[in-house]
Amino acid sequence: MTCGDPARTRWGAGAAGLGAVITDLPALPARGDVDPLLDDLPTGGRLVVAGDDAALAAVLVRLLRRERLDVEVAVLPAPGSAAASVWGLPADPAAALALARDGTARPAPLVRDDHGGLVAGHHTVGPVHGEIYCEEHRVLSGDAAAITVAPDPDGGVRVTVAGPRRLGGLRAGLVTERSGRAVQLGCRPPVTIVRDGVPADRPVARRSWYRHTEDWRLVRP
Repeated sequence: MTCGDPARTRWGAGAAGLGAVITDLPALPARGDVDPLLDDLPTGGRLVVAGDDAALAAVLVRLLRRERLDVEVAVLPAPGSAAASVWGLPADPAAALALARDGTARPAPLVRDDHGGLVAGHHTVGPVHGEIYCEEHRVLSGDAAAITVAPDPDGGVRVTVAGPRRLGGLRAGLVTERSGRAVQLGCRPPVTIVRDGVPADRPVARRSWYRHTEDWRLVRP
């Protein structure tokens, strides 16, 4: 599937060589776009998703809702994709196409949030004043310039906290990173979470991310 005009322009011709049916979908595919494709996909079949991180997250939501995490997912990423960086996917188009065609699917931790979403690449927020816990470990108490929550390929959720800049903004703040099964954020005032590049509808004072009990199957090196 190609999600949005940029994906069609970037991947349309190359995807034709994968020997698969190509379906053009909106940039942010919804239930009515994805579910008919899943209905036609056999158990353990492979779905190739060409699009940005938000498109991939939307597809993963449908796989979860339909209990189709058996489906192998290959990704043809957008330039600058956080998901490609997290999972070590090739940026070179020819290499990405070869991986999608010939690569092996391996289990990958599926990270959910408590707002019904999933993390394909990363969720970001900042600046923020509050507290962050990774399991029972406090990662932040006070101010942060930026917070990034992403899947940890070794299992679980990874949170990265960048502290406020120092010396009048001339030096970057201390960066703290921790991984575990769950991350909780509490803050005042409320903040807007950017979910795989898309700002949330409204600010929140609390948010949790956690590893789902079942992995998804990602074609990756």
